[in-house]
Amino acid sequence: MTVTRDEIHTVLARYLAAHPDRAVGIAQLSEALDRPQDLASRSTFPLHVTCSAAAIDDRNRVLMIHHRALDRWLLPGGHVEPTDRSLYGAALRELEEETGIPWQHAVSPPGHDVIPVDIDIHEIPANPAKGEPRHWHADFRYAFWAKDSPIVIQPEEIVAFDWRPRHDLPTTALAERIAVI
Repeated sequence: MTVTRDEIHTVLARYLAAHPDRAVGIAQLSEALDRPQDLASRSTFPLHVTCSAAAIDDRNRVLMIHHRALDRWLLPGGHVEPTDRSLYGAALRELEEETGIPWQHAVSPPGHDVIPVDIDIHEIPANPAKGEPRHWHADFRYAFWAKDSPIVIQPEEIVAFDWRPRHDLPTTALAERIAVI
């Protein structure tokens, strides 16, 4: 069972109820939900959903990975898989796949298991090797307190990892939301 349109719509509605000021910034996702397409599929263009994990350690640092193909520092995350039952579950799966942190070592701050800490829409360049045009990711970002675990990166996708201060995150909105957790 994969993530459904209803799941995406419900999580988005919860997020917007908690953060109404973000409606304009994620209007592209709301508009995409009005069209009959599978936004959980990585083959849906020009926009599809991805999930990321903002893993926070006991020193209030956030785990970042250096993505090989995009050559950028990002949160651990990626595409929704057909076996994912929820966006939250997809974020946990990606955290474990990309960093080796077991899902049992990631605990959500109160309320952040049903509402992402942030939703960000960002452009992904074309990838001719995969037959993918330039497109957009609507990234549902969940926060987790991470117990001390050895980091084992997924070398085919990740070059390096680093625990960074909260203010050193990919977007200001994410940094502001993580700062209050």
